[in-house]
Amino acid sequence: MAMNRGRGRGDKRGQEKSEFDQFILDIARVTRVTQGGKHLSFRVCVILGDRHGTVGFGVAKGKDVQLGVEKAVHQAKKHMIKVPIVRETIPHIVVRKYKAAMVMLKPAPRGSGIIAGGAARVVLELAGIPNVSSKILGKTKNKIAIVKATFDALQSFKRVPVSMKKMNSPVVETKTEEKAK
Repeated sequence: MAMNRGRGRGDKRGQEKSEFDQFILDIARVTRVTQGGKHLSFRVCVILGDRHGTVGFGVAKGKDVQLGVEKAVHQAKKHMIKVPIVRETIPHIVVRKYKAAMVMLKPAPRGSGIIAGGAARVVLELAGIPNVSSKILGKTKNKIAIVKATFDALQSFKRVPVSMKKMNSPVVETKTEEKAK
C-alpha cells in the first residue's frame, strides 16, 4: 500500500532537466479591444543561457502565462547566439543602440565580476561571462529594448583567432628560432 497517497506522484516523469537556465524577465498583461469585446493575453520575455557562452531570448504572447512562457522558451531556443569569451571577459568595448536603448559593454579585469544593471545583467549572467562592465546609456527603461541592444552588442564582436585565446600559455621557441640566434 502506498504511503503517500493523495499527495501526487512521487516521480517526475513529465519533467526533464533542461540544458539551459531560464529567467522570466518580464510578464505583461495586454488587452486587444475588438468589436466583440476585450481579448486578454499575456506577453512574456524569457532569457535562456547555459552559462558557458550560449544565450538566447524570446518574446511571445499566450492566453495564459504558462502558454506564453512555453512559446517564449521555444523562440529563445531558436535564436541562440554564441558569445566569444577571451581571458574571462569580452574581447573589446562595444556600444550598440536599439530604438531608444543604448548599451555599452566593456572588458573588465579578472575578479571584477559582472558590473551591470537591470536586463543587461541577466543576459550577461546567463551568457556566462565572468568579468564584464556594462552601462545602459539610453533614455529608456524598456526591458525588451535593453535586451535587444545587449544582444546586438554581443553579436557584434569581431571573431578572435584561436591563437589569441591562448595568450596566457607560455610561448615555446621552435628549433628554427634557436638556430637563428
